[in-house]
Amino acid sequence: METLIIHPTKDQEKVIIDFLETLKVPYEKIQGTLPNHVLEGIDEGRQNVLNGQTISFDEFKQRRSLSK
Repeated sequence: METLIIHPTKDQEKVIIDFLETLKVPYEKIQGTLPNHVLEGIDEGRQNVLNGQTISFDEFKQRRSLSK
């Protein structure tokens, strides 16, 4: 069994649910937000960018290869 994660609009959601029910495809609707530790990490990363604390992708690759 595969799992599909989709992010429909409210209008699309009704059509998708109707489609799944017509085909008798089991689904579950999960509502909520990301865990707090994830939201905090996103906020921290955004703040780092605003503060200029960034490196280029090439520098990241170089540092990564040196740490192995």
